Amino acid sequence: MDAALLNSAYRRAVSLPKLRSLLVARSGTLVRERYFHGAKATQPANLKSASKSLISALVGIAIQRGDITGVRQPIKPFFAQELAADQDRRKDWITIEDLLTMRSGLQTTSFFNYGRWVSSRDWVRFALTQPMVTNPGSEMDYSTGNTHLLSAILTRATKISTWEYASRHLARPLGIALQPWQRDPQGVFFGGNDMYLTPRAMLAFGNLYLRHGRSADGKQIVPAAWVDSSFVTRTRSGWSGMEYGYGWWSRPMAGHDVRLAWGYGGQFIFVVPTLDLTIVTTSDPNPARRGDDHLDAIYELVEQYLIPAATRGGGRGH
Repeated sequence: MDAALLNSAYRRAVSLPKLRSLLVARSGTLVRERYFHGAKATQPANLKSASKSLISALVGIAIQRGDITGVRQPIKPFFAQELAADQDRRKDWITIEDLLTMRSGLQTTSFFNYGRWVSSRDWVRFALTQPMVTNPGSEMDYSTGNTHLLSAILTRATKISTWEYASRHLARPLGIALQPWQRDPQGVFFGGNDMYLTPRAMLAFGNLYLRHGRSADGKQIVPAAWVDSSFVTRTRSGWSGMEYGYGWWSRPMAGHDVRLAWGYGGQFIFVVPTLDLTIVTTSDPNPARRGDDHLDAIYELVEQYLIPAATRGGGRGH
Protein backbone atom coordinates (compact mmCIF):
# COMPACT_ATOMS: atom_id res chain seq x y z
CA MET A 1 0.00 0.00 0.00
CA ASP A 2 1.07 3.56 -0.60
CA ALA A 3 2.96 4.49 2.57
CA ALA A 4 2.37 8.24 2.36
CA LEU A 5 -1.41 7.88 2.11
CA LEU A 6 -1.43 5.25 4.82
CA ASN A 7 0.51 7.57 7.11
CA SER A 8 -1.89 10.40 6.32
CA ALA A 9 -4.85 8.18 7.19
CA TYR A 10 -3.44 7.41 10.62
CA ARG A 11 -2.55 11.05 11.28
CA ARG A 12 -6.18 11.91 10.52
CA ALA A 13 -7.39 9.04 12.70
CA VAL A 14 -5.52 10.38 15.73
CA SER A 15 -7.61 13.56 15.56
CA LEU A 16 -10.97 11.74 15.87
CA PRO A 17 -11.98 11.80 19.55
CA LYS A 18 -14.50 8.95 19.28
CA LEU A 19 -12.28 6.55 17.34
CA ARG A 20 -10.86 3.61 19.30
CA SER A 21 -9.09 1.50 16.67
CA LEU A 22 -8.16 1.43 12.99
CA LEU A 23 -6.89 -1.77 11.38
CA VAL A 24 -6.01 -2.29 7.73
CA ALA A 25 -5.34 -5.63 6.01
CA ARG A 26 -4.36 -6.40 2.43
CA SER A 27 -4.90 -9.88 0.98
CA GLY A 28 -5.62 -11.08 4.51
CA THR A 29 -2.36 -9.75 5.96
CA LEU A 30 -2.46 -7.06 8.63
CA VAL A 31 -0.74 -3.97 7.24
CA ARG A 32 -1.19 -1.60 10.15
CA GLU A 33 -3.18 -1.22 13.36
CA ARG A 34 -3.42 1.44 16.00
CA TYR A 35 -5.53 1.99 19.10
CA PHE A 36 -6.69 5.33 20.45
CA HIS A 37 -7.90 6.97 23.65
CA GLY A 38 -7.00 4.10 25.96
CA ALA A 39 -8.31 1.25 23.80
CA LYS A 40 -6.22 -1.94 23.64
CA ALA A 41 -5.85 -4.76 21.14
CA THR A 42 -7.01 -7.31 23.72
CA GLN A 43 -10.16 -5.37 24.63
CA PRO A 44 -13.34 -6.71 22.98
CA ALA A 45 -15.44 -4.04 21.29
CA ASN A 46 -19.22 -3.87 21.28
CA LEU A 47 -20.12 -4.47 17.63
CA LYS A 48 -23.57 -2.94 18.05
CA SER A 49 -25.48 -3.62 14.83
CA ALA A 50 -22.42 -4.97 13.00
CA SER A 51 -23.54 -8.10 14.89
CA LYS A 52 -26.21 -8.49 12.19
CA SER A 53 -23.55 -9.56 9.69
CA LEU A 54 -22.49 -12.37 12.06
CA ILE A 55 -26.10 -13.49 12.50
CA SER A 56 -26.37 -13.64 8.71
CA ALA A 57 -23.28 -15.85 8.57
CA LEU A 58 -24.83 -18.20 11.11
CA VAL A 59 -27.99 -18.48 9.00
CA GLY A 60 -25.87 -19.40 5.97
CA ILE A 61 -24.04 -22.04 8.01
CA ALA A 62 -27.34 -23.38 9.37
CA ILE A 63 -28.75 -23.76 5.84
CA GLN A 64 -25.58 -25.54 4.71
CA ARG A 65 -25.81 -27.92 7.68
CA GLY A 66 -29.52 -28.58 7.14
CA ASP A 67 -30.65 -26.99 10.39
CA ILE A 68 -32.73 -24.51 8.37
CA THR A 69 -34.31 -25.42 5.04
CA GLY A 70 -33.45 -22.24 3.14
CA VAL A 71 -34.12 -18.55 2.76
CA ARG A 72 -37.62 -19.16 1.35
CA GLN A 73 -38.66 -21.06 4.47
CA PRO A 74 -41.63 -19.40 6.22
CA ILE A 75 -40.94 -18.42 9.81
CA LYS A 76 -44.42 -19.25 11.13
CA PRO A 77 -43.63 -22.89 12.09
CA PHE A 78 -40.94 -21.61 14.45
CA PHE A 79 -43.40 -19.25 16.14
CA ALA A 80 -46.67 -21.16 16.05
CA GLN A 81 -47.54 -20.24 19.64
CA GLU A 82 -46.76 -16.54 19.28
CA LEU A 83 -48.68 -16.23 16.01
CA ALA A 84 -51.59 -18.55 16.82
CA ALA A 85 -54.06 -15.78 17.66
CA ASP A 86 -52.82 -13.19 15.17
CA GLN A 87 -55.46 -12.10 12.69
CA ASP A 88 -53.11 -10.66 10.05
CA ARG A 89 -52.46 -13.57 7.74
CA ARG A 90 -49.67 -11.67 6.01
CA LYS A 91 -47.44 -12.77 8.87
CA ASP A 92 -47.79 -16.33 7.53
CA TRP A 93 -45.91 -15.20 4.43
CA ILE A 94 -42.79 -13.87 6.21
CA THR A 95 -39.70 -15.86 5.25
CA ILE A 96 -36.13 -16.21 6.53
CA GLU A 97 -35.04 -14.00 3.63
CA ASP A 98 -37.48 -11.29 4.63
CA LEU A 99 -35.86 -11.14 8.06
CA LEU A 100 -32.35 -11.11 6.59
CA THR A 101 -33.18 -8.21 4.26
CA MET A 102 -35.28 -6.19 6.72
CA ARG A 103 -38.39 -6.68 4.58
CA SER A 104 -40.58 -8.58 7.04
CA GLY A 105 -43.31 -5.94 6.83
CA LEU A 106 -43.49 -5.78 10.62
CA GLN A 107 -43.33 -2.39 12.25
CA THR A 108 -39.76 -1.68 13.33
CA THR A 109 -38.55 -2.37 16.84
CA SER A 110 -35.67 0.08 16.29
CA PHE A 111 -35.58 3.87 16.56
CA PHE A 112 -38.78 5.15 18.27
CA ASN A 113 -39.80 1.64 19.30
CA TYR A 114 -36.47 0.34 20.61
CA GLY A 115 -36.90 1.26 24.26
CA ARG A 116 -40.36 -0.32 24.49
CA TRP A 117 -39.09 -3.46 22.81
CA VAL A 118 -36.02 -4.14 24.98
CA SER A 119 -37.96 -3.34 28.16
CA SER A 120 -40.75 -5.77 27.23
CA ARG A 121 -41.15 -9.13 28.96
CA ASP A 122 -40.88 -11.14 25.74
CA TRP A 123 -38.80 -9.71 22.89
CA VAL A 124 -39.79 -12.38 20.37
CA ARG A 125 -43.51 -11.97 21.03
CA PHE A 126 -43.22 -8.18 21.00
CA ALA A 127 -41.50 -8.21 17.59
CA LEU A 128 -44.01 -10.66 16.10
CA THR A 129 -47.07 -8.85 17.42
CA GLN A 130 -46.11 -5.51 15.86
CA PRO A 131 -48.57 -4.40 13.19
CA MET A 132 -47.78 -5.07 9.55
CA VAL A 133 -46.93 -1.79 7.82
CA THR A 134 -46.08 -3.30 4.41
CA ASN A 135 -46.37 -6.69 2.77
CA PRO A 136 -43.51 -9.15 3.41
CA GLY A 137 -40.75 -8.95 0.84
CA SER A 138 -41.64 -5.46 -0.33
CA GLU A 139 -40.06 -2.44 1.36
CA MET A 140 -37.09 -2.29 3.72
CA ASP A 141 -37.83 -1.12 7.26
CA TYR A 142 -34.69 -1.49 9.37
CA SER A 143 -35.47 -3.37 12.57
CA THR A 144 -33.25 -5.22 15.02
CA GLY A 145 -36.34 -7.28 15.87
CA ASN A 146 -35.88 -9.05 12.52
CA THR A 147 -32.40 -10.30 13.37
CA HIS A 148 -33.49 -11.17 16.90
CA LEU A 149 -36.14 -13.41 15.37
CA LEU A 150 -33.33 -15.05 13.37
CA SER A 151 -31.47 -15.71 16.63
CA ALA A 152 -34.63 -17.27 18.07
CA ILE A 153 -35.02 -19.42 14.94
CA LEU A 154 -31.42 -20.62 15.22
CA THR A 155 -32.04 -21.50 18.87
CA ARG A 156 -35.28 -23.38 18.18
CA ALA A 157 -33.98 -25.12 15.05
CA THR A 158 -30.67 -26.32 16.54
CA LYS A 159 -31.75 -26.89 20.18
CA ILE A 160 -28.67 -24.98 21.37
CA SER A 161 -28.10 -21.31 22.03
CA THR A 162 -27.07 -18.89 19.32
CA TRP A 163 -23.82 -18.30 21.22
CA GLU A 164 -22.97 -22.01 21.36
CA TYR A 165 -23.87 -22.44 17.69
CA ALA A 166 -21.70 -19.46 16.75
CA SER A 167 -18.86 -20.74 18.91
CA ARG A 168 -18.93 -24.24 17.39
CA HIS A 169 -19.39 -23.36 13.75
CA LEU A 170 -17.94 -19.88 13.29
CA ALA A 171 -15.70 -18.56 16.07
CA ARG A 172 -13.68 -21.68 16.94
CA PRO A 173 -13.07 -22.72 13.31
CA LEU A 174 -11.97 -19.15 12.58
CA GLY A 175 -9.71 -19.11 15.62
CA ILE A 176 -11.39 -16.20 17.37
CA ALA A 177 -13.03 -15.81 20.77
CA LEU A 178 -16.71 -14.93 21.05
CA GLN A 179 -17.82 -14.33 24.61
CA PRO A 180 -21.47 -14.67 25.68
CA TRP A 181 -23.45 -11.48 25.27
CA GLN A 182 -26.84 -10.13 26.34
CA ARG A 183 -29.91 -12.39 26.31
CA ASP A 184 -33.59 -11.56 26.19
CA PRO A 185 -35.88 -12.46 29.14
CA GLN A 186 -36.46 -15.94 27.66
CA GLY A 187 -32.72 -16.58 27.32
CA VAL A 188 -32.35 -16.03 23.57
CA PHE A 189 -29.05 -14.32 22.78
CA PHE A 190 -29.61 -10.85 21.37
CA GLY A 191 -29.82 -11.21 17.60
CA GLY A 192 -28.15 -8.34 15.83
CA ASN A 193 -26.77 -6.23 18.66
CA ASP A 194 -24.22 -6.19 21.47
CA MET A 195 -21.91 -9.00 20.38
CA TYR A 196 -18.30 -8.45 21.47
CA LEU A 197 -15.16 -9.14 19.42
CA THR A 198 -11.66 -7.74 19.52
CA PRO A 199 -10.79 -5.58 16.50
CA ARG A 200 -8.48 -8.33 15.23
CA ALA A 201 -11.33 -10.84 15.46
CA MET A 202 -13.50 -8.39 13.51
CA LEU A 203 -10.74 -8.25 10.91
CA ALA A 204 -10.62 -12.06 10.75
CA PHE A 205 -14.37 -12.11 10.09
CA GLY A 206 -14.00 -9.50 7.34
CA ASN A 207 -11.14 -11.47 5.80
CA LEU A 208 -13.34 -14.58 5.92
CA TYR A 209 -15.83 -12.84 3.64
CA LEU A 210 -13.01 -11.49 1.45
CA ARG A 211 -11.92 -15.13 0.92
CA HIS A 212 -15.46 -16.27 0.04
CA GLY A 213 -15.97 -17.97 3.40
CA ARG A 214 -12.57 -19.63 3.76
CA SER A 215 -10.29 -19.16 6.73
CA ALA A 216 -6.60 -18.33 6.36
CA ASP A 217 -5.76 -22.04 6.56
CA GLY A 218 -8.27 -22.95 3.85
CA LYS A 219 -11.24 -24.20 5.89
CA GLN A 220 -14.62 -23.43 4.31
CA ILE A 221 -16.46 -21.98 7.30
CA VAL A 222 -19.23 -19.99 5.60
CA PRO A 223 -20.48 -21.39 2.28
CA ALA A 224 -18.99 -19.45 -0.64
CA ALA A 225 -22.40 -19.17 -2.28
CA TRP A 226 -23.74 -17.62 0.91
CA VAL A 227 -21.04 -14.95 0.93
CA ASP A 228 -21.86 -14.11 -2.68
CA SER A 229 -25.59 -14.01 -1.93
CA SER A 230 -25.05 -11.84 1.13
CA PHE A 231 -23.31 -9.20 -0.97
CA VAL A 232 -26.07 -9.06 -3.61
CA THR A 233 -28.22 -5.95 -3.28
CA ARG A 234 -31.74 -6.92 -2.24
CA THR A 235 -33.17 -3.56 -1.18
CA ARG A 236 -32.29 0.01 -0.28
CA SER A 237 -32.60 1.86 3.01
CA GLY A 238 -34.65 5.03 2.94
CA TRP A 239 -32.92 6.58 5.96
CA SER A 240 -29.30 5.70 5.16
CA GLY A 241 -29.53 5.69 1.36
CA MET A 242 -27.34 2.58 1.24
CA GLU A 243 -28.15 -0.75 -0.36
CA TYR A 244 -28.61 -3.89 1.74
CA GLY A 245 -28.16 -7.62 1.20
CA TYR A 246 -28.19 -10.42 3.75
CA GLY A 247 -27.02 -8.46 6.80
CA TRP A 248 -24.41 -6.47 4.85
CA TRP A 249 -24.61 -2.88 3.64
CA SER A 250 -23.19 -1.75 0.30
CA ARG A 251 -22.04 1.61 -1.00
CA PRO A 252 -19.69 2.88 -3.71
CA MET A 253 -16.52 4.47 -2.37
CA ALA A 254 -13.69 5.90 -4.48
CA GLY A 255 -14.86 3.94 -7.50
CA HIS A 256 -15.16 0.58 -5.70
CA ASP A 257 -18.14 -1.39 -4.41
CA VAL A 258 -17.61 -1.64 -0.65
CA ARG A 259 -19.46 -4.03 1.67
CA LEU A 260 -19.97 -2.95 5.26
CA ALA A 261 -20.85 -4.51 8.56
CA TRP A 262 -22.06 -1.38 10.35
CA GLY A 263 -22.70 -0.81 14.03
CA TYR A 264 -23.96 2.24 15.91
CA GLY A 265 -21.39 4.86 16.79
CA GLY A 266 -18.81 3.83 14.20
CA GLN A 267 -18.16 0.08 14.52
CA PHE A 268 -17.28 -1.00 10.97
CA ILE A 269 -15.91 -3.89 8.96
CA PHE A 270 -15.24 -2.68 5.40
CA VAL A 271 -14.64 -5.33 2.75
CA VAL A 272 -13.37 -4.15 -0.66
CA PRO A 273 -13.13 -7.28 -2.86
CA THR A 274 -11.62 -5.51 -5.89
CA LEU A 275 -8.64 -4.44 -3.80
CA ASP A 276 -8.32 -7.45 -1.46
CA LEU A 277 -8.75 -4.86 1.28
CA THR A 278 -10.31 -5.17 4.74
CA ILE A 279 -10.62 -2.27 7.16
CA VAL A 280 -11.89 -2.28 10.74
CA THR A 281 -12.81 0.66 12.91
CA THR A 282 -14.17 0.65 16.44
CA SER A 283 -15.45 3.73 18.20
CA ASP A 284 -17.04 4.90 21.41
CA PRO A 285 -20.13 2.63 21.48
CA ASN A 286 -22.14 5.03 23.63
CA PRO A 287 -21.58 8.55 22.32
CA ALA A 288 -23.30 11.34 24.23
CA ARG A 289 -25.40 12.16 21.19
CA ARG A 290 -26.26 10.57 17.88
CA GLY A 291 -24.51 12.36 15.05
CA ASP A 292 -23.15 11.80 11.57
CA ASP A 293 -19.94 13.83 11.87
CA HIS A 294 -17.93 10.89 13.20
CA LEU A 295 -19.34 8.50 10.61
CA ASP A 296 -18.53 10.98 7.86
CA ALA A 297 -14.97 11.19 9.17
CA ILE A 298 -14.62 7.40 9.02
CA TYR A 299 -15.99 7.31 5.48
CA GLU A 300 -13.49 10.03 4.60
CA LEU A 301 -10.64 7.92 6.00
CA VAL A 302 -11.69 4.98 3.83
CA GLU A 303 -12.57 6.89 0.67
CA GLN A 304 -9.91 9.59 0.57
CA TYR A 305 -6.97 7.76 2.13
CA LEU A 306 -7.19 3.99 2.53
CA ILE A 307 -8.79 2.93 -0.75
CA PRO A 308 -6.48 5.24 -2.72
CA ALA A 309 -3.53 3.84 -0.73
CA ALA A 310 -4.51 0.34 -1.81
CA THR A 311 -5.20 1.44 -5.39
CA ARG A 312 -1.79 3.04 -5.77
CA GLY A 313 -0.25 0.02 -4.12
CA GLY A 314 -1.79 -2.27 -6.75
CA GLY A 315 -5.01 -4.30 -6.69
CA ARG A 316 -7.11 -6.70 -8.70
CA GLY A 317 -7.87 -5.02 -12.00
CA HIS A 318 -5.60 -2.03 -11.24
